[in-house]
Amino acid sequence: MLQQPLAAAPDQPTEPTSWQDTVQWRINEMAERVRRGQEDNVYYFLQPVAELDGAHVLVRGRKKLMFASYSYLGLLNHPKINEAAKAAIDRFGTGTHGVRILAGTLTLHEELEQTIARFKGTDDAITYSSGYATNLATISTLVGRNDWVLSDKWNHASIVDGCLLSRAEFVRFRHNDMDDLARQLRKAPAGVSKLVVADAVFSMDGDIVNLPVLVDVCRRYGARLMVDEAHSLGVLGKTGRGIEEHFDMPGAIDIKMGTLSKTIPAIGGYIAGDKRTITYLKHVARAFVFSAALPPPVAAAAKAAFEVLEEEAPARKAILQRNVEHFLGGLKALGFNTGRTVTPIIPVIVGTDERAMAMTHLLQEDGIFALSVLPPAVPDGTSRIRANVTAAHTAEDIEDALAAFARAGRALGVIA
Repeated sequence: MLQQPLAAAPDQPTEPTSWQDTVQWRINEMAERVRRGQEDNVYYFLQPVAELDGAHVLVRGRKKLMFASYSYLGLLNHPKINEAAKAAIDRFGTGTHGVRILAGTLTLHEELEQTIARFKGTDDAITYSSGYATNLATISTLVGRNDWVLSDKWNHASIVDGCLLSRAEFVRFRHNDMDDLARQLRKAPAGVSKLVVADAVFSMDGDIVNLPVLVDVCRRYGARLMVDEAHSLGVLGKTGRGIEEHFDMPGAIDIKMGTLSKTIPAIGGYIAGDKRTITYLKHVARAFVFSAALPPPVAAAAKAAFEVLEEEAPARKAILQRNVEHFLGGLKALGFNTGRTVTPIIPVIVGTDERAMAMTHLLQEDGIFALSVLPPAVPDGTSRIRANVTAAHTAEDIEDALAAFARAGRALGVIA
């Protein structure tokens, strides 16, 4: 993600001359970029957090206000979730006997999947070891040679990698442009299987996919629809059930993907859908068949988190929405460019890589844990600070963050 131009390291050639040289050149180049960033005091990736205290974290002896968290509803360290994880260790230990399809399935795994299916309104569900593995395995299992897979251009990297791995005809349509999607679908040969994949909430800009029109286009052209709800679970819908609830369209999505590491404070990913599809994935998806099962405390924590969502989501969502409106409104009033976001993912677009990294430095020194996002994760010229608001923030926290952003923005000439 460090993209500023740098000279070659002293011990490497300027231009690689062989495959081996190319690999080593890339390794050396990244090492040099990291070293320069650290030397210039603008490298803030991979910071080790020593303690969690609500919306605050302790980093290298300094307490900072966290604005890079995916814990949208503030469920990290929720007592019910923590107790469930501890009880699972007492009962099952810290691991399993292997992969799920052989000796690794516990009653906990079945209970978690039943809980997810109930929460998402489907027949069944499957869980994987990570959200990335979920997209990679599911897409590459559902489509293959001679099929078509169509992906929004702003989809997450895990979706893109799943499409590439599938070896299907991979077509990208313009971001949230359903007319372009329809044009691409019309090009598909008659009789081919078609899968359309989109994020529900786009992770770099915070905007929401146009689900009503997306569903209409997919049905019109006979395509199955898969939606990644990594950033919409707990965020969209009155009870946090996601984008179908947000648009009042229950059952509109064929394949519902989500993660267990954002609103749900664990690790892993899931697919919720009809029983036949889930059975197929459990016997064919390589990242499920050949990956070790989720550890018992993780599965128990995720299950408890869904139960907490059912009990507490409306109240926590009200706090989250208040915080989003407070922070986003404050940034706009200061003159920052926040793009098209309508969710807790709030991009503060500053333009150049150097300016984004300098702003990260000023914010971090001011006690705000926020990070820059640079190309190729975002288009050239749109480097940004991606600030995530959560229900753990207080109104005072929001005001403190706005003041810090104002100081940094003025110091760098981002705002007047």
